[in-house]
Amino acid sequence: MLNIYSYHNSICTQKVFITLAEKGLSYETKNVDLFTNEQYKPEYLKINPKGVVPALDHDGRIIIESSLICEYLDDICPDPSLVPADPFDRARMRLWSKTVDEQLFEATRELSFSAMFREKMRHMTEEQREGRFRNVGDPIKRARLVSTYEEGVESPYVFQGIASFENAFAKMEKDLKACGPWLLGHNMSLADINMMPFVARLDYLNLLGVWMADRPATQAWWKRVQELPSFTDAITDKLPETDISAMKTFGGRIADRVAFHRSRYLLLPKASA
Repeated sequence: MLNIYSYHNSICTQKVFITLAEKGLSYETKNVDLFTNEQYKPEYLKINPKGVVPALDHDGRIIIESSLICEYLDDICPDPSLVPADPFDRARMRLWSKTVDEQLFEATRELSFSAMFREKMRHMTEEQREGRFRNVGDPIKRARLVSTYEEGVESPYVFQGIASFENAFAKMEKDLKACGPWLLGHNMSLADINMMPFVARLDYLNLLGVWMADRPATQAWWKRVQELPSFTDAITDKLPETDISAMKTFGGRIADRVAFHRSRYLLLPKASA
């Protein structure tokens, strides 16, 4: 039996949901409310000591880290395969996983927070806010959260996130033009699935257009993604209309500043290849 500890608007969990849908696997979900800090309760920390979602419970065996969960699902259900057979292509796929895990996750978190969740925290009591900052645990993550709460889209961490997305979209366009229609070639893989929820979040925040102009291969990839039943099942159908409306409203308010900061980044000198 597969049990997924999840939150409906968790971008990392959405990767797992897409993989499950592509595999046709049955599963049950156990909701962990991130905004009320359920992820920090002792009973959940026994499952995932990092205090994040998702976590997979497969007949009592716990797997954490969304990219690892997706590869685990491909291992236990190899048909249809979402991992390339060629070792070089597998390495390329894992480079996309690293890009998502090490750069775009934080970038999406800062953009989402500065656009939307910051407003929710403003309506908390000071005691509730301090409790949320305190519960983060990791001092680096706490510093990012405090900065984004206090400075919003002007936070240097948001600027870093904008730069990370610019670099990722530039690489997407290059790879898709070289070998498309998917990131690794003719077949969709976990490289594509890793990217899907992050691009979707920008779209919901009314921010995707900042990066999509003059990138026709990436635009075609995004159109293809949106037509996938697995994408609809994992993201579109699971998001409440209230969340979608809030993301579009709050994201639209910072779109001009995001575009401005992207233009600032583009003017910076880049290291030669």
